[in-house]
Amino acid sequence: MSDTIDRSSAIPIYVQLADLIRKRIESGEWAPEQKIPSENEFNALFGISRMTVRQVLARLVDEGLLFRVQGKGTFVAQSKFRTRSPSYRGIREQLEQQGYATTTEVLATEIAEADRRVGQSLGVAEGTPVSVIRRLRRVEGKPISLHESYVPVVLAPDVVEKDLVGQQLCTILDFDYGLQMARVTETLETTTSTKSQAALLGHRTGAPLLLLEQTISARSGTPFEFSRIAFRGDLIKLEFHYKL
Repeated sequence: MSDTIDRSSAIPIYVQLADLIRKRIESGEWAPEQKIPSENEFNALFGISRMTVRQVLARLVDEGLLFRVQGKGTFVAQSKFRTRSPSYRGIREQLEQQGYATTTEVLATEIAEADRRVGQSLGVAEGTPVSVIRRLRRVEGKPISLHESYVPVVLAPDVVEKDLVGQQLCTILDFDYGLQMARVTETLETTTSTKSQAALLGHRTGAPLLLLEQTISARSGTPFEFSRIAFRGDLIKLEFHYKL
C-alpha cells in the first residue's frame, strides 16, 4: 500500500484513511469479497490508533463499501447495480440501457384464487381468479431479484401463455391488453431472505433483502397488477427522484 497519511495536512487523518480505502476499492485494486487489512495492520502501516481505524471502517460499512464477517475480518462489498423504481421503467430495461446483460427465468405460472392481501391490493373479492407469475432476474449472471406478480384473469385472460422471458410483463400488459400504467402505489421495506429465496438468489438464509410491493392502476383507476419484488440488498441500490 503506497499511499501515505500526511500528518501535516489540514485534512483530518480519519478522512485521509477513508479516502485511501475508497481509492483502493474504486480502482479495483481491492476486489469484491477481498479481505482488507485489519485494525492492527492499519495501525502498523500508518501509526493510526485502532479506535480511529475502527470508526473509519464502521463508516464505510454503513456506506455499503465494506462488510464484516464475525471472527474473520472486514471485506470489500459487491458493487451495487443502480436502478430507479420499476414504476419509472422496467428494471430489466434500465439495466440493459446501462450496458448490463440481463436474463429472466420464469419459475412458475398458475391461475389461483386471490388471497385477502392480493384481493385488497387489486380491489377484487377474495377468491377472484388471478394469474400468478414468478420470475428470477439475473444481471451479468448474478441473481439479483425475485418477482411475483398477480393480474386479474378477467383483465388479461391468457397472460401466462405470453413470452414472459423475451418481454417485460409491463410491456405485454400495455400492448396486448391495453393496460397502461397510470398510477403506482409502492411500499419499500427491508426484510431477510428465507431458505427458499436464498437458494434461488445464491446467498445465505437471513441475508438482507429490499422488498418492494407495487399496485399498478390504469387511467380508469382500475388496479391491474400487484407485485412483490425481493431485491438482494447487497447488489441493488434503488434510486427515487421527485419533482416538487
